[in-house]
Amino acid sequence: MHDLGNPYPYFESLRLQGAVTRLAGSSFYLVGSWDLVAEAVGRPEDFSSNLTATMVWNDDGTVSEFPIAELGSPLHVLATADEPLHRIHRTMVMPSMVAKRVRGLEPFIAQQLLRLWDDGLDGSDIDWVHVIAQRLPMAVVAELVGFPTYDIDDLVRWAFSSTVLLDGVVTAEQLADATQAVGELTAYLAEAFEHAVAAPGENVMGDLARLVAADRLDHDSAVMILIQLVAAGSESTVSLLGSAVWLLGMHPGIEADLRSHPDLVPLFIEEALRLESPFRGHYRHVVADTALGDTDLPAGSHLYLLWSSANRDPAAVDNPAQICLDPGKRRPHMAFGKGLHMCVGAPLARLEARLAIEFLLDSTTAFDVETADPQWERSLMVRRLRTLPVTVQS
Repeated sequence: MHDLGNPYPYFESLRLQGAVTRLAGSSFYLVGSWDLVAEAVGRPEDFSSNLTATMVWNDDGTVSEFPIAELGSPLHVLATADEPLHRIHRTMVMPSMVAKRVRGLEPFIAQQLLRLWDDGLDGSDIDWVHVIAQRLPMAVVAELVGFPTYDIDDLVRWAFSSTVLLDGVVTAEQLADATQAVGELTAYLAEAFEHAVAAPGENVMGDLARLVAADRLDHDSAVMILIQLVAAGSESTVSLLGSAVWLLGMHPGIEADLRSHPDLVPLFIEEALRLESPFRGHYRHVVADTALGDTDLPAGSHLYLLWSSANRDPAAVDNPAQICLDPGKRRPHMAFGKGLHMCVGAPLARLEARLAIEFLLDSTTAFDVETADPQWERSLMVRRLRTLPVTVQS
């Protein structure tokens, strides 16, 4: 297995060997080039978004399948659903994610940043990940979705556990703990949704409750959509908030540029997404015998689309390892996916990241980030820091 802390040399070797690589004789194929990841996304009739299985790396170096749900199962909702169901679910969720409602969260986000900063700053020291990156997205998700009551530590644990269930490098003990935590999340959301059905509010849960009342959505699918929004949505933003500040610590010249030109913060956010994509990849199910590039793919096999590799593909991006803040040279990325399955929460993640970086710059005259030994989550799926000590000067 490659170095999970620094996977980029491995991704480069994959692109040099061939854009599609079968893993250890298994049913999984890695797709690492920009062109072929984009092509796979554009062929939903061949490559289903249904999450039918994830890969598990065994101690002997082999790779096996961990089954999730059969192709076409009703368990596949929103991001893991195919057309036309995906479009139906997306249409149901989008009213809660429209620009006006997202922008309306800006005062709440600003208030939360100030509260978290004041509570978590210890003299001149703060753990940016523990205090801000993990907690801000959870508070925002709770506000957006409409949780009646919540414990933010529970939300963090539940959301991360949902990802652990899909990861291929977990121990049996971690898997058992994650299964229990996801059960707790499901029970919590099911109970909260019952209250929303009785008295729907102006939030995501209320929107879904009204759809269930009108027989346009079944109850179980609504709860599954809520789980997905809580888990995947917050995971992306937690990762982005941590990686962005880590990159600033790695590139003090970029910090100086942003202090001098605050209007470049959104562009920096896009580069952070490209360089440290929150999700390393996502799965696709091969529906029937077909091919991608020069590789034949049997029905029932699985693709793992490596967003993080495609986003650093020199065939698509000049000098891909460098941060570019030239507005005239915006570089493409697929950190939030591409095409029909573009992440519905992308605008909210960008808003949170922009406000958080602006807050950090406005609240300090300088800061030092501990970059010597970054503590990345040991994961095949997510790119997320566990901790990030920062020393600030006011």
